[in-house]
Amino acid sequence: MNDTITPAFQHVSYLWDADKAAQLEGDEVALLIYRSNLLGADLRLTNYGGGNTSCKTTGIDPVSGKSTEVMWVKGSGGDIGTLKKSGLAALYVDRLRSLRQRYRGLQHEDEMVELFNHCIYDLNSKAPSIDTPLHAFLPYKHIDHLHPDAAIAIAAAKDGKAITESLFGGRIGWVDWQRPGFDLGLRLKKCVDENPGIVGIMLGSHGLFTWGDTAYSCYLNTLEVVEQCASYIAGKSAEQKLVFGGQKLPAAEKEHRLRQAAALAPYLRGYCSSQQPMVGHFTDAPEVLGFINSQDLNRLAPMGTSCPDHFLRTKISPLVLEFPPDQDMHDAAAIHALLQPAFESYRLQYADYYNTHRHPDSPAIRDTNPVVILYPGIGMFTFSKDKQTARVAAEFYINAINVMRGAEAISSYTSLPRQEAFDIEYWLLEEAKLQRMPKPKPLSGRIALITGSGGGIGKAIARKMAEQGACVVLTDVNEARLNEAGEEFALQFGRDAVHTALLNVTDDQSAAAALDATARAFGGVDIVVNNAGISISKSIAEHSLQDWDKLFDILVKGQFIVSKAGVEVLRKQAMGGDIINIVSKNALVAGPNNAGYGSAKAAQAHLTRLLAAELGGDRIRVNTVNPDAVISDSNIWAGGWAEGRAKAYGITVDELPQYYAKRTLLNAIILPEDIANACFVLAGGMLNKSTGNTINVDGGVAAAFLR
Repeated sequence: MNDTITPAFQHVSYLWDADKAAQLEGDEVALLIYRSNLLGADLRLTNYGGGNTSCKTTGIDPVSGKSTEVMWVKGSGGDIGTLKKSGLAALYVDRLRSLRQRYRGLQHEDEMVELFNHCIYDLNSKAPSIDTPLHAFLPYKHIDHLHPDAAIAIAAAKDGKAITESLFGGRIGWVDWQRPGFDLGLRLKKCVDENPGIVGIMLGSHGLFTWGDTAYSCYLNTLEVVEQCASYIAGKSAEQKLVFGGQKLPAAEKEHRLRQAAALAPYLRGYCSSQQPMVGHFTDAPEVLGFINSQDLNRLAPMGTSCPDHFLRTKISPLVLEFPPDQDMHDAAAIHALLQPAFESYRLQYADYYNTHRHPDSPAIRDTNPVVILYPGIGMFTFSKDKQTARVAAEFYINAINVMRGAEAISSYTSLPRQEAFDIEYWLLEEAKLQRMPKPKPLSGRIALITGSGGGIGKAIARKMAEQGACVVLTDVNEARLNEAGEEFALQFGRDAVHTALLNVTDDQSAAAALDATARAFGGVDIVVNNAGISISKSIAEHSLQDWDKLFDILVKGQFIVSKAGVEVLRKQAMGGDIINIVSKNALVAGPNNAGYGSAKAAQAHLTRLLAAELGGDRIRVNTVNPDAVISDSNIWAGGWAEGRAKAYGITVDELPQYYAKRTLLNAIILPEDIANACFVLAGGMLNKSTGNTINVDGGVAAAFLR
């Protein structure tokens, strides 16, 4: 097909830009990356981290100086949607194929992976993945291995092989399920040798291989094969009156679903975090609601997923909650009475799955808690070590739902045998990959909400928390400032690590809404930093009652409201946590023209002590950080405060920074980052047995010493 004519597709996205591709002409590796990114942009074709692509080119052997065939293939742990050249492994094709002489059979598959390293052409390239031989033995320049929902639906159908033969008239080969590895690569070659002229291979329960002589022909072939699969399923689905056996219960109204999800998520997070802190994700996507509200839910959900890429991220099967959609979420005892036996049963079932299928050399059992939790009528929760992994697990389970729906439309769905699933999940090579993962940062798996974090001290605290691995919720009353900070953080830390919520700390409904949004976004909260504030510096004669009320509303009442909302979530999780109050040196030191501000700060400091005394039994630590004279990027100096303090000290506004520095024992100017560091010390684990304490970050003001 002429690539200047845009083909029409209904079920996949044709994204090829001929002009852009023309600029890459002659660079097959660049075209491979371009093709890969396009394929990865369509979640109907493959998920984050799923699938792999390759091309074979001619390179110069640096030792012999002669031309040699080189295969460039997605390396271990990469993602085709975001693939760059650094994510490719480059290997000598002849050396890879010569490994056939060393291959000792299925029982010795894993030893071949080490030998891949002796075939590397580009020493700076990514480590080769287990799928490398699947590309090496196929005699095509460009190859795609994807996990499209439509193709897997056929591959996972009871009579998928017969359907593939009938649908494609022999143009697509079939290879029964087998774990990826060297032998599977040989079986793919055998299929091609025995079926000359085929344009792809369907892997039972797994996915699809397609190819072409050029990057474009490969891309087009992939889309056409998937389109044909999807069109076939769509036609069969249209013939059916009922999807998943029909609806068992209606979906609750959108607002109710969101309220229930926010209320339940912290409970679920607490149970899922029994072995390590987990971060959550919630979705009520139409695909999810169609499945969880169906007659067939209780038949299909326990069967588990078929594609290895799916269940490696979702566990073999989900936990289905037996909650009514209108469950009273204010009755904590009733919630625990329902959740505790459900989780205990799931953990026992998972342990039985492990003990039944383990081998003598299997890795130790991993976390027995569910990853996917289905709440009929409401939606799906997923929990994992970080937000991205939890979100991706949700995407993969939606793919699994699509696969089940398609397979049921054309035949009946089949999942992988439990032993095959276990052998993938507890594969020694997968375990080795997990062991190579970077050590978690101190705040990994933790969620921090910081008030007044659109700028100044609050923004610095949020940045420090994010740098140390936390998911952060930026809140502010200034929407423009908040949005700007949110975009900045998304660029720096990724959108999965940050959420924004408008929050007026003087409004309890606003605080509740912000905590609800936090629970839906991340599953709950671990660290609440009360930073929002204002300042008013006036003499007693000039100080109005309105000034006084404003100070106490924002500083004291605001700290109370946000802490109260945070405590409700922290108690649901039963994981402990931190409340950190940003107070002031002025809570301890009396000065002129400061009656309202100093009194409010003193009230904040004592409220810290009161809550520390009350919440210790919940393992909730409540501590204070006392800054002083943090001028950089701080709203505190707006509204006449700087002028008021300068007047009180008989100096000019420009002289304030040095004035404050000189009056400290360390002769130091205090920056927002200094306050952020103190907050991290309190929440980072080193002081997890400290509560009711105060850390002064003021450069050393003797009058503010506590003892």
